[in-house]
Amino acid sequence: MSFWQNRPTLVTGATGLLGSHLVEELLARGAAVTCLVRDHVPRSRLITTGMVDRVNVVRGELEDFQLLLRAVNEHEIESVFHLGAQTIVGTAKRSALSTFEANVRGTWNLLEACHECAGLVGRVVVASSDKAYGEHETLPYTEEAPLVGRFPYDVSKSCTDLISFSYHHSYRVPVAVTRCGNLYGAGDLNWNRLVPGTIRSVLLGERPVVRSDGSFVRDYFYVRDAVDAYLLLAERMDDSSLHGEAFNFGTETPMSVLELVDLILRLMDRTDLEPDVRNEASHEILRQYLDCTKARERLGWRPSRSLEEGLREAIDWYRGEIAAPGPSAG
Repeated sequence: MSFWQNRPTLVTGATGLLGSHLVEELLARGAAVTCLVRDHVPRSRLITTGMVDRVNVVRGELEDFQLLLRAVNEHEIESVFHLGAQTIVGTAKRSALSTFEANVRGTWNLLEACHECAGLVGRVVVASSDKAYGEHETLPYTEEAPLVGRFPYDVSKSCTDLISFSYHHSYRVPVAVTRCGNLYGAGDLNWNRLVPGTIRSVLLGERPVVRSDGSFVRDYFYVRDAVDAYLLLAERMDDSSLHGEAFNFGTETPMSVLELVDLILRLMDRTDLEPDVRNEASHEILRQYLDCTKARERLGWRPSRSLEEGLREAIDWYRGEIAAPGPSAG
């Protein structure tokens, strides 16, 4: 029988890219899933695939502590995946307060609800980010690197991690933290993100837009590999030595923005479309990528797809969503 069979499981951020894929896999493994949903997002995979009709839906915000307490208590939640957050760097720059409310207050609210329902909750996986580290000269980042976020989104994630560790060390809440590279994959409709924005531009026969100068370096991590990582970590958390720990997950193949755009153009046979480099990005870290040795050694985890394999799967999905004109004649 699956580890997840009939296991009461709460997923926050279920309408997002990672959340929708995680819910899909949890349902496939037989979990009893409850989703916290703030906004109705008609094009989310949670909605378009009909998964929303197979889960319990709690409508509300992470900022509402009593709602979270009721959700955990009344649905007798045993496992929690806290993915809900304001995840867009540009949005955080425009409105730091709303980002801090969702990402910081939302995290302590959820962990406090888990603390008050300690007799129910057996594992909490909190989604952080490589941005929690802030900027360091030493690369790649290991889990021992200090959390020194400076810009609003980065700071919100540094706080997320510290609050999570505090609840473990102070109250023994069984929590572990994930720090992933930049996620991409089927269902991501945030066109200001590099991978979906580039693929959409190419499918529409347009030059892909690069907001930065193209030299920023990141990890790019396929969403289905991320789901596998989250589930493996949660399943291993019967081992209390994993509580209060953070784990990096990624492909360990860092790439500059322009290198990634060029790769997508080659995979889509549209190298004729020269990137539109606007050099407008600010409040972002220039070079950032992860060392995943700890996940390999402690969890036996490795990604199952290369960057090219993941991009090909993503491109195939977007082709089905967006009409794709061919190259112009002449």
